[in-house]
Amino acid sequence: MLECFYPKEYLDSTYLIDFEKKYEQGYRGIIFDIDNTLVPHGLPADERAIALFLRLKKIGYQVTMLSNNKEPRVKMFCDVVNAPYIYRAGKPNPENYKKAMRNMGTNEKNTLFVGDQIFTDVWGANKAGIYSILVKPIHPKEEIQIVIKRYFEKIVLIAYQRYMRKKQTNV
Repeated sequence: MLECFYPKEYLDSTYLIDFEKKYEQGYRGIIFDIDNTLVPHGLPADERAIALFLRLKKIGYQVTMLSNNKEPRVKMFCDVVNAPYIYRAGKPNPENYKKAMRNMGTNEKNTLFVGDQIFTDVWGANKAGIYSILVKPIHPKEEIQIVIKRYFEKIVLIAYQRYMRKKQTNV
């Protein structure tokens, strides 16, 4: 019942993803959420984010930022990391995930999505058929509507963790 919200992977941080290994596995594009996925909510790109995007480009990835935020906030981040973006993306609607893939020249099979929210980021990526990676939020300070969603996300995460334990014991 809740499987549509389950990520393919759940990690502590974007910065712990083995992007080199994912590239070896055939992934060529990455769609990222920004706030609380790459930097704390509302902040510009920091040294860690800048280094990550230089690394991704060196590996050979195409990247696109996909944010429900307004253009000034998204542009502020993307100008620093030199990445294309789609703002007011309407996540979880899969249309802009698909647009991002078209823009990168990738498809559902060779694109990753990385985000920190289940009901927008992961659900939308799953609906678009993209490999979804959920990361823990970088910082606890968030807008009130996100704080409310986090309560419901906890319920989904408990079910997800049970599902994964069961899946691992059946292997």
